[in-house]
Amino acid sequence: MKYRHLCLAFALSLAASAPALAQRVIHIIVPFGPGAVQDTIARTFNGELGQILGATVVVENRAGAGGTIGTGMVAKAAPDGNTLVLAAASHTLAGHLYAKLPYDPIKDFAAVSFLGNSGYVIAAPGNMGVNNLADYVKAVKAKPGQLNYASAGNGSATHLGMASFLAKAGGEMQHIPMKSTGDAVNEVLAGRVQGVTAALIGITPFKQDPRLKLLAYTGNTRSRFLPDLPTVAEAGVPGYKFDSWIGLLAPAGTPRAEIDKLNAAVQKALSDPAVQQRFANLGVEMGPMGVDDFSRLLRADYENAGVIVKASGAKVE
Repeated sequence: MKYRHLCLAFALSLAASAPALAQRVIHIIVPFGPGAVQDTIARTFNGELGQILGATVVVENRAGAGGTIGTGMVAKAAPDGNTLVLAAASHTLAGHLYAKLPYDPIKDFAAVSFLGNSGYVIAAPGNMGVNNLADYVKAVKAKPGQLNYASAGNGSATHLGMASFLAKAGGEMQHIPMKSTGDAVNEVLAGRVQGVTAALIGITPFKQDPRLKLLAYTGNTRSRFLPDLPTVAEAGVPGYKFDSWIGLLAPAGTPRAEIDKLNAAVQKALSDPAVQQRFANLGVEMGPMGVDDFSRLLRADYENAGVIVKASGAKVE
């Protein structure tokens, strides 16, 4: 009898402790492949975020179709705060670029947390023999449609960044879509394509590499991370500006209380000096932003994305 009581007590203690042992798992979906900007950023703070939330934060790559496959998965996920997407400019661009998109970039998502902002760099292979952006534009115009540029995929920010630049500069090149920014940069390093527009994170490791020539920064003002690099406007193509917000989105319908909890945890993780240094190493300008302000930024960027896509003339069926 005493043995049976001991077994019952042990079983009850296991049952009582089971909820505590079952740790919450949060999935951050990166809609591009390993080495992409979003992938690197997600892995920069997921450990700290998990510690703050008392959860396991898993980063998953779901690449394809310019980021729309992974993003579409999150749009259809349960609105419980356990599935998020690490989104950037390609998120709002897709809404204007694709003839048929299985989700609405605004209506099907809830803003969770702004992470930062990243500019881009236009670069050419070192063996192309161009010294500045003016030389580059001249070389492209001399061979209309004969030179190639690589991107992280159809509909990606790296695709639209270069397409809109070419439209503004009056040049024409063939687009070669790859699976990630890293793959696109590698094509330039190998001299197989003649250009790329890549975020700072994908370019700065090669700024001293003779195989790559950095031509101009795409922001309104010079980047503090590459202060000697002129902006595109400074370098001879006035009126051009292209950069990207970076943030976390959840499926629409996620309770506001859960969103606020996630936002607070992310902001706490981003306040860690070690995390801030990692973001700086990636060339990301961090900045605090509330949920409502981030939501307004998304809507404003969606409108601006329409202007960029229209100007570039790019479309994806």
